[in-house]
Amino acid sequence: MRRSTVIMGFVVAVLAIVACLVWVAAVHAAGPGVLRVSFLDVGQGDAIFVETPSGRQILIDGGPDSTVLRRLPTVTPWFDRTIDMIVPTHADADHIAGLVHVLDRYQIGTILQPAVAGDTEIAAALVRSIRQEGAQEMAAERGKVLDFGDGARLEILFPDRPLPGADTNTACTITRVVYGKTAFLLPCDAPQAIEEYLVGLDGKALHADVLKAGHHGSKTSSSLTFVGYVQPQWVVYSRGCDNKYGFPHQETIDTFARLNIPTLDTCEEGTITFESDGESVRRK
Repeated sequence: MRRSTVIMGFVVAVLAIVACLVWVAAVHAAGPGVLRVSFLDVGQGDAIFVETPSGRQILIDGGPDSTVLRRLPTVTPWFDRTIDMIVPTHADADHIAGLVHVLDRYQIGTILQPAVAGDTEIAAALVRSIRQEGAQEMAAERGKVLDFGDGARLEILFPDRPLPGADTNTACTITRVVYGKTAFLLPCDAPQAIEEYLVGLDGKALHADVLKAGHHGSKTSSSLTFVGYVQPQWVVYSRGCDNKYGFPHQETIDTFARLNIPTLDTCEEGTITFESDGESVRRK
């Protein structure tokens, strides 16, 4: 009798743990028909986590340090140790240093490689981590569309050619996450010259519901022409409080104010998450 009681107690405990894990996964899952995009609060840097309706996960940049490891469990189940794709947009430390930690902790399916590898120690550390991971590698090239099979896709808008020796910001990977009629435009740290080049190439095809402010709100990005073509409902500053660069610059603040576009700020609000049902976007 005692043995049966022990066994029964063990079974109940296991079932309770399984139920708990299922509940946690359900809480974090975007859900059927929902795309979720989270701008993670990683301080002075970028880290954007995308979960498609079928549960595919994409991490675009990883911030300046290991902070990203504390933020990922807030948007995924804590036991989840896989990410389908990571996108290091360029080799600057505030975008890729955290990815070194992610590669050490998570199993990665695919890595979308930037056009310029960079020549810093942290860039070299990322290359070593990628080689050790053994994930599939793809070059970021304009025209590629990564279809996740559930209505969501990742469009690569730039670079449109090999750019050996180019400045890392100039050559950074610009992407657009699309689901149904909705879109999120992520222009990394691209300068205004690249923004306006894309306007010449794409024009109205740049429209997005949410725009990440280029280069953390620097005056070198977010030209009036570019923002006017994107016509976002929201703009997100991904930045650290009291950063040494003074981001966001007043010129950029004025641009968004002139166009009556509401801005959100990871410094002030922490991680910022949006959900799309393919017809409209709402802040979660």
